Amino acid sequence: MGIVVVEVCDGNAITTLNIEEILEEEFPEVAVLTSDCLSFCGLCRVKPYALVNNKRVFGSTPEECLDKIRAAIKEELAIYQ
Repeated sequence: MGIVVVEVCDGNAITTLNIEEILEEEFPEVAVLTSDCLSFCGLCRVKPYALVNNKRVFGSTPEECLDKIRAAIKEELAIYQ
């Protein structure tokens, strides 16, 4: 388990990217968890999003969202350095 946890809903547009492989390869300290539902009803249909250590991160496209997730991960990791 990583020190930064990224949670994604499997019905979300962010899953068009292989976010688990991308992030866990780039950041060994990260664990990506995919759930059936993260209980943010409707948000997954509107915008790609994820939770980074329980903080919502979203973008207009999956790629933009991934960039914002990376930034949020770096902020979280800065705490431990």
